[in-house]
Formats: sequence, C-alpha cells, structure tokens
Amino acid sequence: MTAIATLGSHCSLQVLKGAKDEGLKTILVCEKKREKLYKRFPFIDDMIIVDSFKEILEQKCQSSLEEKNAVLIPHGTLIAQMSSEEIESIKTPMFGNKWILRWESDREMKEKLMVEAKLPIPKPVPTPADISKMVIVKRQGAAGGKGYFLAATEKEYHEKRNQLISEGVISKDETLYIQEYAAGVLAYLQFFYSPLNEELEFFGVDQRHESDIEGLARIPSEQQLKSNKVPSFNVIGNSPLVLRESLLENVYDMGDSFVDAAKRLVTPGMNGPFCIEGVYDENARFTSFEFSARIVAGTNIYMNGSPYYSLLFNEQMSMGKRIAREVKNAEKSNQLDKVTT
Repeated sequence: MTAIATLGSHCSLQVLKGAKDEGLKTILVCEKKREKLYKRFPFIDDMIIVDSFKEILEQKCQSSLEEKNAVLIPHGTLIAQMSSEEIESIKTPMFGNKWILRWESDREMKEKLMVEAKLPIPKPVPTPADISKMVIVKRQGAAGGKGYFLAATEKEYHEKRNQLISEGVISKDETLYIQEYAAGVLAYLQFFYSPLNEELEFFGVDQRHESDIEGLARIPSEQQLKSNKVPSFNVIGNSPLVLRESLLENVYDMGDSFVDAAKRLVTPGMNGPFCIEGVYDENARFTSFEFSARIVAGTNIYMNGSPYYSLLFNEQMSMGKRIAREVKNAEKSNQLDKVTT
C-alpha cells in the first residue's frame, strides 16, 4: 500500500493526520532539531531523520522512500529551500504536478500563467524608475512574505532594498519583482482539482497575519514615520474567512480558468491543491496578486473541515485528508500516475 510522506514543516501535521485517517502509512522527513516536537504526535508512523531537508535529494533518502512505497506531498518549505532543478530531480513520486512548482517560484512565469488564466492582476512595474504610485516589492519563490516591502518612489525603493541587504534579509544579487499595490480585504482562495473526477472543488478561504506590518496600524502615524525599520510581511499565522455567497460564482470561474490555463501551459496541469491569493476592493472585485501551486499553510485552520467542504462531503474533510483520499482512490483504480509526477 502507498504511504504518504512529507517534510516536517509548514502543514505536515495536517497532511499526515489526514493520511492516517484514510488508513495510509505516514512518513515524516524530519530535521534532527525538530525530532522532539514531532514525536509528540501518534499518527506519524515513521521518521527519516536528516540534518537538512536537502538530504531528500540524496540517493539514500530517496531509496528509503522508494522502499516504503511513498508518495511525497510538496508544500511551501520544499519550494523555499530547494531550486526548481532540485525539486524536479526528486525521483520519489510527487503528488500533483512538480513541474508547475517552477511556475510558482519564478515571478515572470507566475505572471504569464495568471495572465493566461485571465485573472485580474495588479500592474507589474518593470523597473524601480517606473514607480509612480505605491508598489509592493517581492522576492522570488515561497518566502512567506519575508523580505517584501512597500515603496512609493524609486528613492524609497533603493533605501529600503539597501537596508534589507545590510540586515541580511535579502542578498544584493536577488532579482526582486515589483507590482502595484492592491488594497482591499485579503482573501486567499483554496481549491482542489481532482484529475480522477475532472472536477474543481472550492475548499475554503483564509487571511494571513503578517508581522510586523499589521502591528503598525496600532501605532500613531507620526511614530510610524519615525521608525527606522522596514516593516516585515513575514506570515505568522492564519485565520478563517467566509465569503458572501454572491461571490462564489466568480470564485469557481477563476478556479476553472486557472486549471484550464495550467493544462495548456504546463502538462499535466494544476492537479491537487492550489491557492489563488488576492484582495477584494470596495466594489467586491477581486484582484489576484499570487498563486500557490500546492497545499498552503492556511488550510491548517480547517483540520476538522471547512464550511465549504461541509457542502461537498458528509464528513470532516481537511485538505490533508482530501489529498490522501485522492491517492487512495488512484491506487485502487491503478491511476497513481494520473495524480503524481
């Protein structure tokens, strides 16, 4: 029987608990420094202890996963700590489409896929000299918001960039991506696409809490201006959100368009969990500034199921459990190759 494996970080507890609930064996690739934490949880059957997650690239680790008949579930830590080439070199079957993770990690490719999907996106700003209004500056890949900053002028861009370089938050050689800042209510739309059923499922919505940009709102403006620190967008946690029902049709339309675009641009397409991330403005219009082509940590708030999944399943269904259910159904029907790459 197939086992479910993942890296010990991000949403590993949800993934492995869901797999255990589905009757599958569970494997955690765990850094030695976190072994004590993960030993607390009884649903983890096996641990592969490593000094660094990079060891999953080594033959010894991959042979161990192969012996255990493992499917690897990718999440944000995999993307944050490894290059696209390294991820694509992993021989262990990976749930979903490992090739699309390159499109998530590269800002230009990400923008191309979002345009292909006809998602409403903020205007990209080609160079710092083109800044004429408030922009947000982002790093490549899954940085969890760390190193992002706002700027309203070219001068402010260079000042903040140089400060973050001096603090060691970003490197001077990093290619940063600039886009116009979209204001509104943050909404991270979580989906699951099943290639077995050829159906899109809307899983839920979360909001992300970023430190210390959120805390600035509680400080008088004159004190904010005196601060010498570049505010951080580092994600600390997540909270649930339920949308007005009238918005759901557009949510499904965006999800369908994204799945269709992914099929055209990066075979076999957007299989499994993904997230379209953005804001709703005062007219309830959505602007999407990101996508994540795998499970997102915001699904952790729905370990007992989301309001939207309660409409689709007459049982508690986390995203981790939904992934395991797909793997189990694929194995039963001899279609594991349809849900892994």
